[in-house]
Amino acid sequence: MNINFARRQMIDQQVRAWTVLDPAVLDVLSTVPREEFVPEAYEAMAFADTEIPLGHGEFMMTPTVEGRVLQALDLDTSAHVLEIGTGSGFLTACLAKLSGAVTSVDIHEDFVRSAGRKLAHAGIDNVELRTMDATRELPGERYDAIAVTGSIESLDPRFVDALRPDGRLFVVVGSPPVMEARLVRRDGNTGWRSETLFETSLGPLVHGT
Repeated sequence: MNINFARRQMIDQQVRAWTVLDPAVLDVLSTVPREEFVPEAYEAMAFADTEIPLGHGEFMMTPTVEGRVLQALDLDTSAHVLEIGTGSGFLTACLAKLSGAVTSVDIHEDFVRSAGRKLAHAGIDNVELRTMDATRELPGERYDAIAVTGSIESLDPRFVDALRPDGRLFVVVGSPPVMEARLVRRDGNTGWRSETLFETSLGPLVHGT
C-alpha cells in the first residue's frame, strides 16, 4: 500500500466530501499517522471509510466522522479538551495537535496503555490518559471542549456541566439505526444550546444505554 497516496485519497474523497474544509483539521489528518494507531491486523484498512474493530466490541470511528468532530469543536492552542473514550488514541492525537492539552479517559485499561505507547511514539506529550468510566464519574475539572466518542441514549447533563463558559461538546445521541450528532454550546455558567450537525450511527459508550 502506498500510504501517502491512501492518506491523500482519504482526505480528498472522504473527508472533504463530507464538508470538512477547515485547513487546520485537514492538516492534522494529513500529518498524524493513522496507520500507526489502528490494530496491526487492520493496517490495510487504516484509510478506508469504515469503522475498525478495536476489541471489547469497540470500533474506531470513520475518518469522516473524526473530521467532523474536530471541525465542530473549533479548537485553538489554548484549549483544554476532555475526550471520553480514548479508543485507539488516533482522535486523541489529533485533538492534542489542535489544542493546548487533552485529558482522555477510557473504561478499558488496555486501550489506555496501548494509546499511551502510540502517542509517545508519535511524539505527543500534551495528553493525560486515565482509566475511568465516564458514565459514572468525570475528572473534577471544566473544559473548553469535550468529545464523546461513543453514543448515549440521551444527553447527559454532567457533560454540559463539565464545560467552561462558551465551551463546546460533541456527542452522538439516540438509538440505532439513526442517531443525531450534536454540538452543544454552553452559554455562560448555566445556559446551553444544542445544534444537530448530521445523522449517523455510532456504537454506545459502555454503560451509556
